[in-house]
Amino acid sequence: MFDPRTKLILSIFYVILVVISNRFSSLVVEWGVLVSLIVYTSNGKAYLRWLRLVVPMSLFFGAVTWWSINGEAGAVAALKLLAMTTVFFVFFSTTLPEDLGNALVKSGMPYAAAFVLSTSMQFVPVISRKAKNVLDAQRTRGIPVEPGWSALRHYPAFLVPLLIQAFQLAEELAESMESRGFGRPGRTYLKDYRLGAQDWLVLGVGFLILTALCVWQRL
Repeated sequence: MFDPRTKLILSIFYVILVVISNRFSSLVVEWGVLVSLIVYTSNGKAYLRWLRLVVPMSLFFGAVTWWSINGEAGAVAALKLLAMTTVFFVFFSTTLPEDLGNALVKSGMPYAAAFVLSTSMQFVPVISRKAKNVLDAQRTRGIPVEPGWSALRHYPAFLVPLLIQAFQLAEELAESMESRGFGRPGRTYLKDYRLGAQDWLVLGVGFLILTALCVWQRL
């Protein structure tokens, strides 16, 4: 619906809002808005799986802040980190990496840099699946690779196959890029990435809302 650059700028606006919010109630509302968007886009199950990784990190960050300052500051810090990471979950779950890279190229970013950015985002889930397959294969062989100090000496049995598969994937990608003339001038795009009237309208409204909320937070 909107240009990928519009979504990126709106995400940055929202992160700024989360950063300047120092009230627990305000952060709850901001996080609730994000959760509503996730439910609306039918990404609830993926978000729940993602929370299993982010919640422990947020709780640890909040506990450190609690120990350093006080309990209220710890709760605010934990929820702030959760909300900021949720912003980018919403962004990446609604924006294709290829569209984002091509739109940034249209804005003047070098194609090589945009390609590295979009490709890295595309291959994160691929590497994740390969890591899961390696873990399952080593478990079936009776090799303990569960997290913990006792399994530390068995980690090479997990890392070496994963690195080999990652290098093979990189080599296949390099051959594919070379065969398709990577870096040659005159590149064309399937879509026409252009900021339309609705994009400028949404960005303007978003900026005004951010400014108003910043002033309200100060008061």
